[in-house]
Amino acid sequence: MEASSDTGKAPIWTPTPARAASSRMVEFMEMVARRGGPPLRDYQQLHAYSVEHPGAFWRTVIDYCGVRYEHLGDRDLVGGDRMPGASWFPDARLNIARTLLASDDHMPAVIGLMEDAAPTSLSFGELRARVSRYQQAMRAAGVGVGDRVACLTPSIPDAVAAMLATVALGAVWAACSPEYGVNAAVDRIGQVQPKLMLVADGYRHGGKVYELGEKVEEILRRVPSISTAVAVPVLGVGRSMAGTVERDRFLAPYQAGGIEYESLPFQHPAYILFSSGTTGAPKCIVHGAGGAMLENLKAHALQFDVRPGDRVYMASTIGWMVWNVMAMALGCGASIVLYDGSPFHPGGDALVRHIAEQRVTFARLPARYVESLAKAGRVPRLDHDFGALKTLMCNGSPFGADGYAYVYEKVKADVHVVSPSGGTDSFGSLVSNFPIGPVWAGEIQGPALGFDIDVFDGQGNPLRGQPGELVVKRPFPSMPLHYLNDPGDKRYRETYFSVYPDVWRHGDWAEFTGHGGLIIHGRSDSTLNARGVRIGTAEIYRQLADFDDVRESVVVAQDWEGDTRVVMFVQLRDGAAFDDQMEGRIRKLLRDGLSPRHVPSKIIPVAAIPVTFTGKVSEAAVRDAIHGREPSNLGALANPESLACFEPSGLPALRAA
Repeated sequence: MEASSDTGKAPIWTPTPARAASSRMVEFMEMVARRGGPPLRDYQQLHAYSVEHPGAFWRTVIDYCGVRYEHLGDRDLVGGDRMPGASWFPDARLNIARTLLASDDHMPAVIGLMEDAAPTSLSFGELRARVSRYQQAMRAAGVGVGDRVACLTPSIPDAVAAMLATVALGAVWAACSPEYGVNAAVDRIGQVQPKLMLVADGYRHGGKVYELGEKVEEILRRVPSISTAVAVPVLGVGRSMAGTVERDRFLAPYQAGGIEYESLPFQHPAYILFSSGTTGAPKCIVHGAGGAMLENLKAHALQFDVRPGDRVYMASTIGWMVWNVMAMALGCGASIVLYDGSPFHPGGDALVRHIAEQRVTFARLPARYVESLAKAGRVPRLDHDFGALKTLMCNGSPFGADGYAYVYEKVKADVHVVSPSGGTDSFGSLVSNFPIGPVWAGEIQGPALGFDIDVFDGQGNPLRGQPGELVVKRPFPSMPLHYLNDPGDKRYRETYFSVYPDVWRHGDWAEFTGHGGLIIHGRSDSTLNARGVRIGTAEIYRQLADFDDVRESVVVAQDWEGDTRVVMFVQLRDGAAFDDQMEGRIRKLLRDGLSPRHVPSKIIPVAAIPVTFTGKVSEAAVRDAIHGREPSNLGALANPESLACFEPSGLPALRAA
């Protein structure tokens, strides 16, 4: 199927009737009808069924996806009129690792790719063997039900095995990317108070080697709850790290055998995902095992048509929700392809090269990566064979119509391009795609199954044809259980339910289209999107707190060339002068203390920064001012005259690349 040249009036891609008819979604719809449900002719009817009959829908997902359980019970949803407060499958007992590891021994499970190294692979039989050894060793180290296991490694097969061993034990998994500086890592891991941590001796990125010994030693000193730290030799044998036990020594006493799956409630905690740290230290979002698994088996099998034998590749660091989503594809009988390295090493096209070489069927690429290929004038279809690729996900930031056109013209004409939107909070996508309908350039096809979404104005009225707040009006299984260290769920309720009572406010600025699809315009709060990764301004401010020459700072997103970029404004202390040396010190501080993604595209000195009467820096006022808009909170500012410093006409740096 060739891409349409008229992306405004016609779909840019439509599945052939044969492809649609053979999809897993159609098979699922037929199963609903066989079980006494209504006949479903299209996606819109299936979505309506999923939100109007949630218990029956999710029970059918359990059976269709082959979820392994000890007991399910008759109750599907208790308290479905409460949000928060609903309880899913309250009588069930299961362990999600049993489902994720259920495929036959010979089937490929994990393929590990690294910069400048040969691929490694594990079959499901080999993965089960490694999980068994990790589980025995973890139990001997004192890890049990409800304990926490942290991870500070790149995306490697051992991390998958350790994660599965953790949830098989009934413990809780929390991963942090190794590129974070010590302060950012401790902000996350320190709150979790893990008993055991898996670490790597280093990682590779862009042709460079980064050793983690000193960082790990400092983290262990500052997080005393960690009684065992297991070091995986990513860079090579012989690199010792103080305070750690090398992986092979940790596992040596234990032979592979059967895995003991703790039988646990459906909503037993299994994952802690970290928020982006917008208002203070990153929030620790606790997710239940059953909801996280069920949401993502549904997404892989139905929304993305992943089936046994497929290969799923989602370019992601281990600390992001996307990595955990990818791991759930194991439950579909698919293998997952991991990558530790830069998207641009070597040659600038590493990710598309991996898709071709590994015969990937479902791939996720960061939207910014695809845009970089387009700007470089690359035509990947001329250099690579994408014959196996069926579905290509492009997200992490809004993916516009030009991006869709580029994929269909320069990558592959007959591929289902998807750009779902969700996040860490929901452990899945609120807005998603489906394999049985047309794709319009720049649009997400529709609401995700099981999510009763809407777009509201400030008063809670539905909007059509104009942007507003993306909300969910009914409970869904992958809602967070709670936050750590949040007495009375105060922060939890303030985050999602303080704007619209009993309605989940997601924090995205969204718009319904005339086709029933949606466009996500970006975040509606102060979370930034830096090179496809959400980051919080509070983390940046904390790093600058001890920078003597900076009195005040504000960080905002600037609309730039069809996307956004992060811009920092600094108000200097008396007598300080902004020059290349100071800018370099700020950039190094953020890069070393947090990560390269936290470094703004532009750092600009200003004479004053707007603050409210309560003394808070007003990001909203600055964001409006640099875009030539009158700030909506002008009356709340203690120094409104400071906005003159942000007039676009007076800031040539804002107009420069």
